[in-house]
Amino acid sequence: MVASNLDGKTRMTDSELAPRKPDNTITVVSELMMPNQVNNLGHVFGGELLSMVDRAAAVAAMRHAGGPCVTVSIDRVDFKEPIYTGELVTCTARVRFVGRTSMEVGVEVVAENLQTGVERLTNSCLLTFVAIDEKHRPRRVAPLDLSDPDDERRFREGKRRREVREELDKELEAAE
Repeated sequence: MVASNLDGKTRMTDSELAPRKPDNTITVVSELMMPNQVNNLGHVFGGELLSMVDRAAAVAAMRHAGGPCVTVSIDRVDFKEPIYTGELVTCTARVRFVGRTSMEVGVEVVAENLQTGVERLTNSCLLTFVAIDEKHRPRRVAPLDLSDPDDERRFREGKRRREVREELDKELEAAE
């Protein structure tokens, strides 16, 4: 529930700011790759894959935020192997790091040959989302419950990536 202050700004209630488990954000999106989604080599277009990745990550972010979120950046996309026509692509997303209004979501992409059952990790991606209110302004999100050591490690890694991005932005701005 969101409450309003006297100044008309919204604030989160205590129950909404209680730490939330990253496992509760896990989102899975699967799709069979068809001929209209591939290039002349039979490889799935990167844009097709990024669309799936963005949708899976958006749902993970919204699950954590408990409301609408927008994509701010796709920080990193690693294309490890091509995905082919007829393969089942599964994107698994989960929130890894949370700031005040932003969330880093990691997505792993697996391609499965449905005839052989062989699965391959083909991509990994990191995206940043911001939770927004009804006026499309950033709004505060709950922290992560980091009681699991793997969640705590992923959080530390996300925090470091954010620090590095901020340092680089400052450095590049100063050089202009």
